[in-house]
Amino acid sequence: MTVYLHEEKGKRLVKEMGKSPKKLSLVFIAGVVGFMIAIQFQTLKKPAERDTRDIWQLRDALLKEKEMESNLLTEIRSNELKLSEYDSKKKQSKEQALRNTLQELKVETGITDITGPGIVLKIEPVYEEIKLGEPITKGISPDLLKRLLNELNMYQAKYVSIDGQRVINTTVIRDINSETKIDGHTLNDFPIVVKVVAKNMKNAQELYNRMQVSKSVEDFFIDNLRLTVSSPSWNVTVPAYNNPIHIHGMEMVKADKGGSS
Repeated sequence: MTVYLHEEKGKRLVKEMGKSPKKLSLVFIAGVVGFMIAIQFQTLKKPAERDTRDIWQLRDALLKEKEMESNLLTEIRSNELKLSEYDSKKKQSKEQALRNTLQELKVETGITDITGPGIVLKIEPVYEEIKLGEPITKGISPDLLKRLLNELNMYQAKYVSIDGQRVINTTVIRDINSETKIDGHTLNDFPIVVKVVAKNMKNAQELYNRMQVSKSVEDFFIDNLRLTVSSPSWNVTVPAYNNPIHIHGMEMVKADKGGSS
């Protein structure tokens, strides 16, 4: 009986020894996999570079990205609208779409009259000072006029004319022989009228409110000039640019043999 029990224990021991290498292999493989997962988790958890910007810098960066996205979306919508005009034969022909595009370009370059909601500013000498014996102001300073234009642009003015001269991107205001000129036109007769057209009546009202408390009013008064601002109107007309526009760095595209350019 004792011999039989020893034989049974021996068989069990042999069986367990046969299974132990398999267990060791499984334990080793599980350990290697766990080690690799731990390394990968640490790599993802700790970035190579740490962002040291504070919350306001991040907000500014986010705002700039949103503004850029908004501008791109606006441009995409504008281009899609023009493409739909070109492709739509029911509403209008391709020729009409090209004419519309040409008209938009003319408006942007300033070679057409513009009528819309806006304000009118008048620059004239302070007559009270003249009566007190102060010298009569003969003209207006170019720097004073430039500051006024910068302020109008800052307050969302869209189209501007000074003494009947349209202001465009290439407009030059400077002093020539002690006379202030805008694109060659002399500003020596008072009153000098500045017409401003805004995007809409709301913008025109805001422009009027800001110009009422503008620093330019004080600057003009120091030079014995009075700057008055009219109430917003729906029908302010800014004339077209009447000087030749010189284009540099562009040339006509030669037509292909088939006749298309």
